[in-house]
Formats: sequence, structure tokens, C-alpha cells
Amino acid sequence: MNKKSITNKMTKYIDAGFPIIYINTFEEIKADKIIVDVSKSVGRQVLEWDASNGVTKWNVKDEDIKKQHCSDGDYSLEQALQLLNVDQDLSEKILVIKDAHHFFDNHKIVSMLKDISHKVLSGLETTIVVVSPVLSIPREVEKYITVLEIGYLEDYEIEGLIREFALECECKISEVLLEEMVLAFKGLSEYEVKNILALAYADDGELTKSDLKLIHDQKQQVIKKSGILEMIPLKESLDDIGGLENLKKWLKKKAKVINNLNKAEEFGVDIPKGVLIAGLPGCGKSLNAKAAAKLFDVPLLRLDMGRLLGKYVGESEANMRKAISLAEAISPCVLWIDELEKAFAGIGESGGGAEITTRLFGNFLTWMQEKTSTAFVVATANNILKLPPELMRKGRFDEIFYVGLPNKEERKKIFEIHISKRRKIDLPKINIDKLVEKTEGYSGADIEGIVKDSIEETFASGKTELTTEFLLDAIANTHSLSEIMKEPLEKMSKEYKERKFKNASI
Repeated sequence: MNKKSITNKMTKYIDAGFPIIYINTFEEIKADKIIVDVSKSVGRQVLEWDASNGVTKWNVKDEDIKKQHCSDGDYSLEQALQLLNVDQDLSEKILVIKDAHHFFDNHKIVSMLKDISHKVLSGLETTIVVVSPVLSIPREVEKYITVLEIGYLEDYEIEGLIREFALECECKISEVLLEEMVLAFKGLSEYEVKNILALAYADDGELTKSDLKLIHDQKQQVIKKSGILEMIPLKESLDDIGGLENLKKWLKKKAKVINNLNKAEEFGVDIPKGVLIAGLPGCGKSLNAKAAAKLFDVPLLRLDMGRLLGKYVGESEANMRKAISLAEAISPCVLWIDELEKAFAGIGESGGGAEITTRLFGNFLTWMQEKTSTAFVVATANNILKLPPELMRKGRFDEIFYVGLPNKEERKKIFEIHISKRRKIDLPKINIDKLVEKTEGYSGADIEGIVKDSIEETFASGKTELTTEFLLDAIANTHSLSEIMKEPLEKMSKEYKERKFKNASI
């Protein structure tokens, strides 16, 4: 949501008599500018409380805000609300409270907010605006609070910031580099964009293509600090995956759409939603998520659903919205959700945790159904039996693939990939066919472990060459996945066939 639409929406809320508006943002300066525009529109004086300065009155001239102390001391929030909680002090005012989430465990503060809300609903023309980077809503006042989130910068806004910076620093920037930088900065705030531009310029006194790596590294830090999403480095490609040719072919087809999106949309092709890859652990599901991002040449974001859960009312849902909006702001990207069945465990059960999970699941389903962004979801699941059936309905994912144990050709390819990575020089002398014969029922992860163990044993024994015998010994000492999980594997294989999931292998 851009500045203009937030300003319009907030103005309507105030005109309609909404008691408390909660602006969930880190960007206080941007929030202040929005509040100034709204105050001019509705003709109200702005008062502010923060922990550093107590109560101040805003004097606005053009875009400049002067904050004047209007109390003898730096009152606590509780004292400030007690002082202001009279009709004449609050009438025709907007009371801005900064970082109020720190004080919502104080029952007196919550009670006074509720009291002011009742007065507003009874006709008092005042509005409380909470500005905080943390969404924390006490249950007692949740019905009186309306949440507004300042969205991420649009492409044209990022372009404007870069052009403005280049003009101020008198440095030239080509249109090609400008376009690349706009893409690299997607998902960052105005404050973060300006800081990174200053850092890039300080390095060599200009903005060049080499600064894209700096932007990427800084962006990785920003996303990591959010605590909800993680930006994964792109290392693996489809060449690192042994087999799964049907899935690879499907991903290559989607890559053509994503890499030529404008032409595809003009032709009538729908924007790809994503893929659910279900199947056995250690058979390449996660590897495919990483390889897909590399194939599409887009960032890879991993969403840990466990990190979404918060202790306050609405916090978990807000975290979900934040994760989705960040992924959409960064898009095109791959949003990877690993072990989906664990993320939505307990849906439909009673109890607080289960109810929150059910709401999160509902939000996720709605987003997947209505999604129009180029955030391509790759969800993986080890146990399809634990997934809610609604998730597998047509329209959520573009396709659902089943990954089974590797066949002969796939096992051969997996051995070749892992031996080549570590001991390519020894590969021609190794009898791969013999290894394939001995590994029926072994997963890709089993085979990787066999190669690692045999190389370690070769080194430890003082030998200089990896041999077939070392690999056969490692196979003999490894219990296969089909041996360890015989019964669950049979159940899952039957389920996949009954549901007619597409086989990832040929």
C-alpha cells in the first residue's frame, strides 16, 4: 500500500470515528509524514508521546515538523494518558503514541485506552494513532483497534530514491544499472535503501555494477533480522539433482514463463502460483526448491512457519501478512516452505495454539488462491497423510509432484554427482553399476552419506584413491530408508497413487 492510499484510508477511518489506528511500521519518519497529511485533511492538532520526550505538540510548516514540549516534565505514558484523558484536552486532536507495545502489559494504560475509545464512540472527536514496528494488541482493546501497515516501496519509488541520490552526489548511473538496482532494492524500506546507497558511494565515490553484491549482502542481513524469512544463497542447480526428470521438465517450462512474464501475460498465460513436492525424506525435495530459484534466476526465501507464532492477539496473523508482503515486494522470487505438514499441524483441533494455526492456514489458503504476484511457492512435505485436503484442491498449487525412491538410472546419476563433487579423478575407475545393484531402496541422502563415509574411510586408512570396495563397504554399513521406514513408505506410496499425484521421475 503506497503513501497516498494509506493517507486516504486513514482519513476515512478518522472521519468515521475509529478510536485507535495502529500503524505497524519501522519507518517513523514516513508515518509522521502520513499523519501530517491526514491532520491537514481532517483539520486536527497532533499531539505525540514517546518515551524520550514525553508529550509534544506538532507545529507543521510545509513538510517540516517542529515538535514542541507541552508539559513540564517527561511524563510516562500512564501519566500522559491520565493528564490528557479529559474531553477538552483531547477534542479535535490526533494523539500519536510511539512504541506503545512496550507498555501494553500495564493494565492501567490499557484501561485508559479503552476509556478514551468509549468516549470516541460516544462522539468525542479524537483519534489515537499507535506507531510501532511490533504488532502487539491487548485483548481488552482489540475491537477498538484498526491496523494499517505501510507497505514496501513500489518500483517507481525506489527509482526516485536512486535518481535523487545520484543527483545529490553528482554521480552518473546508466539506465541498465538503474533497472538492476531497483530490482535489487525490492523489499527494503526507504531508510534502508538510502543507507545502502550511502555505503556503496562511500566505497569508491560512485555507483557501479559491483555495488549490486553489496546491496544483496545488506539485503540478506535485513531479511535475516526480520526473524520471519531467511534469504538462502543460490548454489545448487538442476544439474545437482539425479533424476526427477518430469519435475525438472515442468520447472523449465515455468522458468520460460517467469523469465518472459510480460510476453506470457499478453499471450494469456496465468502467473505461476507454485508447486507442492511431496514424498520421502532425503529424496531431493529441498534440493529442488533451491535449484528452482537458480533456474528462475530469482532470490530464494525460506519461510519457517514456527517463527510466525506470537504471544499477542493478532501477532501471528500479522507476521504471516508481513512475510507474504515481503515476499511479494521482493518478487519475482521463490518462497520455500519446508515440511508443510509440520507447519499446519493441529488444524481443526481445539485449544489456543490450534486455533491460531487454523487461522494462519486459512490466510495462507486465501493468499494461494488469490495470488497475483510473482512469488513462486515451493512447498515440500514428507508426509502427505498429515496435510489438510483443502491444501491439495485445484487452484492452490499449479501442480503436485510425488518424489519416490530413486530408480536404477537415478541412483547411477546420484553416485556420479556426489563422487564427481569430491573425487572426480577417481570416478572413471569406479564400478558404478555394481554400486547401483547394491543400493535398491536407498534414498538420495543415503547415497550421499555412503559417498562421504567411503571418502573419509579412504583418507583415514592412508589410501590415495577412492575405490569401489570402499564404497561397497560403506553400503554394507548403511541401513536404507526403505528398510528403516518400510510400513510408512508403503502407506504413502499407496496414498500418492490413489490421489493421482504426478510422479517426479520418468
